[in-house]
Amino acid sequence: MSTAVADKRPSAAEAIPTFTATLIIRRFDPDVDDEPRWEDFDVELYQTDRVLDALHKIKWEQDGSLTFRRSCAHGICGSDAMRINGRNRLACKTLIKDLDITKPIYVEAIKGLPLEKDLIVDMEPFFDSYKEINPFLMAGATKGGKERTQSPVERARFDDTTKCILCAACTSSCPVFWTDGQYFGPAAIVNAHRFIFDSRDEGSQVRLDILNDKEGVWRCRTTFNCTDACPRGIQVTQAIAEVKQAIIKGKP
Repeated sequence: MSTAVADKRPSAAEAIPTFTATLIIRRFDPDVDDEPRWEDFDVELYQTDRVLDALHKIKWEQDGSLTFRRSCAHGICGSDAMRINGRNRLACKTLIKDLDITKPIYVEAIKGLPLEKDLIVDMEPFFDSYKEINPFLMAGATKGGKERTQSPVERARFDDTTKCILCAACTSSCPVFWTDGQYFGPAAIVNAHRFIFDSRDEGSQVRLDILNDKEGVWRCRTTFNCTDACPRGIQVTQAIAEVKQAIIKGKP
């Protein structure tokens, strides 16, 4: 006669421990607030959770009025850029375990753009600068309707700057952008670089002339904030330097 043995294995919930994290969020409701204010929330999380997961739990379980942008939640759309512990990051790519969970986690909107509500800023000034540099291929018709060919070496020349997802993390980390609302900002220059060095493009000089301005590349102070902030690892400061060189010496 067999004897049943109880299953001693822990359940999934028991196997993964949780902990309580404190998020201190800079809130602002234009209908009731004259100035932004800080508000703290205690949230039960797994170490594998992201800051975006913590924000979701606060919105869904504690305060439905908390307002922030997010879409794909996989670091592709760039919509959830915000300042986390004083650094520009994507909430969907920032793991709780990578932060110092013995201290509160501070979350606020990115700087340099008009604050609309809580963690949302008005992105229109950012996109206006982006549009000014003609972020599209400028090329005439090919002979006989053939494709525009490009070698692997020619493609590699601008590969890094094709990775931009327009999250504004680089631009809104720039001290010059914070203090000068007319500066194009790193993201616009990065996207100009992508086409300036594209062998198929015929509008490089147009873009170089646009950026050869007191509010163009010459406003960059090479602080590397933009490079540090980029969630895609783009060498932003290097791209800006290459555009400067193209203005001075011509496109190589």
